[in-house]
Amino acid sequence: MSTSSSLHELTAAELADLLARKEVSAREALDAVYARVEEVEEDLHSFVLLTRETAERQAAEVDEARAKGEPLPPLAGVPIALKDIYCTKGIPTTCCSRILEGFVPPYDADVIERCRAHRLVFVGKTNMDEFAMGSSTENSAFGPTRNPWDLDRVPGGSSGGSAAAVAASETVLAMGTDTGGSIRQPASLCGVVGLKPTYGRVSRYGVIAYASSLDQVGPITKDVRDCALLLGALAGHDPRDSTSLPDPPPNYTRALTGEIKGLRVGLVKEFMEYQGVGVAPEVAEAVKAAIARFEELGAVCREVSLPHLNYSIPVYYILAPAEASSNLARYDGVQYGYRSADADGIIEMYRNTRNEGFGAEVKRRIMLGTYTLSAGYYDAYYLKAAQVRTLIRRDFDAAFEDCDVLVGPVSPTVAFRLGEKADDPVQMYLSDVCTIPVNLGGLPGMSIPCGFSPDGLPIGLQLVGPPLAEETLLRAAHAFEQSGQFHRRRAVPVRQRKGRRSAVVREG
Repeated sequence: MSTSSSLHELTAAELADLLARKEVSAREALDAVYARVEEVEEDLHSFVLLTRETAERQAAEVDEARAKGEPLPPLAGVPIALKDIYCTKGIPTTCCSRILEGFVPPYDADVIERCRAHRLVFVGKTNMDEFAMGSSTENSAFGPTRNPWDLDRVPGGSSGGSAAAVAASETVLAMGTDTGGSIRQPASLCGVVGLKPTYGRVSRYGVIAYASSLDQVGPITKDVRDCALLLGALAGHDPRDSTSLPDPPPNYTRALTGEIKGLRVGLVKEFMEYQGVGVAPEVAEAVKAAIARFEELGAVCREVSLPHLNYSIPVYYILAPAEASSNLARYDGVQYGYRSADADGIIEMYRNTRNEGFGAEVKRRIMLGTYTLSAGYYDAYYLKAAQVRTLIRRDFDAAFEDCDVLVGPVSPTVAFRLGEKADDPVQMYLSDVCTIPVNLGGLPGMSIPCGFSPDGLPIGLQLVGPPLAEETLLRAAHAFEQSGQFHRRRAVPVRQRKGRRSAVVREG
């Protein structure tokens, strides 16, 4: 049995078992997590808000219910970190942007309601790229998050705070959002598991929008079983989201059989080489080794080609900014959030509020989107991009006629250094070259650890399935995971910078 001081190191399944058998309490688990936060958060800056008052109340309620013998959900009492993009009733939500300064939502997002119903305990709100626009969590108004495997490197983005928190055991579970790879890429760079469900599988109600036809909520966890457990808690129909799928979610943990004999696996040629530029050698080697492992487990592997994938980056950076331009028009300083104090008249107030409230990357994407939607350019850019998006989706459909799962790298490189790509937006955008096509297709995709670079940095393997094939992905991922030890390695952040303080604040 684990001591209370090491409870933060357990998986959710392991902790839930101890809680159910009353060997530990929810409060003990929470205290262990917060002790870990106090130990490493100064160096990582995974959180922008710690909700300790809320968490202690939730843990106490779970312990009281368990003492009375009340039936509880499987994950009751397990600590979870929430990306700062979900509306949380009575708890500030900023999207890590000045423009939402002081905003306290009057309602919960659907996924937050589901977390409350499953009696999960809210550790805090995690750092992210502003409005989920970024691949490194360097675009946050509260400063960057650092990768727990190497504090000089990025954790990926935009869900970098959630991935770093899980990797460093500052939480047991976490949630992110994925518009172009924002769950999978940080999961890969931080050596944890992340899953983007089929578009519509999880409700977007109450999730602050970036690009509505691409955004999706999903789990970030220590292993595949935890991923299945948390996905089961989050998935389901929501009538408040017009894109929510009516299909009832299955019990995802039943898919974790360990048996993949005969599974048809396709290595996507274009994932390994984009426009003639290949992935880093250590990443390519780890992916090829993963393919060999799948063959050893009984899968049938082959190379496949998706010829229109090379258009994914330009298509995405037309469609996503266009939707962002529309979605972010509501932030004008009138009803809520930040308002410029230096303005002479309402038009100047609008202009100054948006100029002062939005960061550079958000303004860049708003301008890109406004341009592509403007008169004379809509047909040339937006409409054409939408048509090519259809071609990309058809490539996936054709590949899935002969394959059950498609695989490739998540990121073309391991975690890069802080500031390395900050002045080159195009190079930053290329960090998501392998993940963006999955969002354009509305498909489920996940990242699982598949190796380490010579420098000891994690490498992730991406698995992609047809719509609503999360069970197949989880089955394949679990079989691969259990055949090795990659998922058992944990980051140990080393304090390197004396005197530096993070911007994390406490509730209340």
